Amino acid sequence: MEGTERLRAAAATEPGRLRIIGAALALLVVAFGAVTAWEVSDRYSAAHDVVHRSQQLSADAAGIYSSLADADTAAASAFLSGAPEPVKLRDDYDEDIKAASRLLIDAASHTDSTGASDEAIKKLNEGLPVYTGLIEQARSYNRQGLPLGAAYLRYANERMTEDLLPEAKTLYDTETGRLAADNERARRWPYASTALAVLALGVLCWAQRRDHRRTNRVFNLGLVCATAASLVLLVWLGVGQSLARDNLNSAQERGQASLKELNDARIESLKARANENLTMVSLGAVIEKDSRTGVDEDKYEKDYQTAMGELDRALARAEKLADGGPVGEQVGKARAAYAQWQSRHKEARASDTAGDYRAAVTKVIDGKESTGHSFGQVEKALETSLDEKQRDFERFAAAGQSRLSGLAVGAGVLALVAAAGAVLGIGRRLSEYR
Repeated sequence: MEGTERLRAAAATEPGRLRIIGAALALLVVAFGAVTAWEVSDRYSAAHDVVHRSQQLSADAAGIYSSLADADTAAASAFLSGAPEPVKLRDDYDEDIKAASRLLIDAASHTDSTGASDEAIKKLNEGLPVYTGLIEQARSYNRQGLPLGAAYLRYANERMTEDLLPEAKTLYDTETGRLAADNERARRWPYASTALAVLALGVLCWAQRRDHRRTNRVFNLGLVCATAASLVLLVWLGVGQSLARDNLNSAQERGQASLKELNDARIESLKARANENLTMVSLGAVIEKDSRTGVDEDKYEKDYQTAMGELDRALARAEKLADGGPVGEQVGKARAAYAQWQSRHKEARASDTAGDYRAAVTKVIDGKESTGHSFGQVEKALETSLDEKQRDFERFAAAGQSRLSGLAVGAGVLALVAAAGAVLGIGRRLSEYR
């Protein structure tokens, strides 16, 4: 109550009113600067995470999935080639396992110690040695010419498709979701700062008009300085955040959206290739009933067709997002190779059905007329497209982050300048009463 009475007493005189106005102006512009610095720091931190953390984790997760699927494909291809297995396929398998292990270590060092990502990484680290052990047993039996090798290979594939790949997909989905959340936070408009800017500028204009009406002075240099500093900060904030949003939108629409579809396409192509090879390895020994028709079907052939259907749809979406250009050209090549792959697969299946197993195997794994060659063309086109879109994402995201660079510090400096100008401007008026 005593403080209220003092405030009322001060407001009853012009010097008292000026002191209140000066304090309010200083408080408003300082609050504007502080909230701007806080909001901009939050946006800059989110943009930094997009560039240096969440996008890298999303890419690592996609790499883990692709490496595991590729390793399974290489193992099946090597097995199908017979003993001794081709050195190149063995080397490809070893490189894929090493790549997956390395990426798991990197992902573990950058993810939270709790949550879905950490749990998925733990399960992948536990399951990977089991899978590689089964592959080694399959190879050992295969070298001895024992049919048990095929059984171990099929079991290894089950562990890959039922345990490892679902966990890798969980990791990928989680980290891609984190990337989307960071991108959204970085693009969020600083509404609190904007509202305080409008309020501060409105009160500053009112104070100058009040001063002009009482003194007939055109300008109060202190208040003009405070207004200019506040206006500069508001323009800097608006332009910087708008440009950052534009760049981050481009990173999302022209980079990450295409990366997701291209990664999905690559994953489906690897799954299709592994199942195609296992169709030949299993010799029709793995049968399951179709849930709709009740007809017995070769499991691996059915899984192959499912993966190829998903690949076709992912390529169509990727081509639409590419909207022409070098990436669109590469995706077009992938679609052409996909069609060729399907045609050659039908020929291989026809040979197998006719009882010419060796001819069927040749059409799957040997030479430029094989499905393996078509698969390789799909992979090459997708890898080129992924590299191009990764560069697009990194370029736009880094540009978005740079738009906010220095703005938090600038907000603090300009707020202090504005507060000093307001205090000096009001102080000059107060000096006339002494």
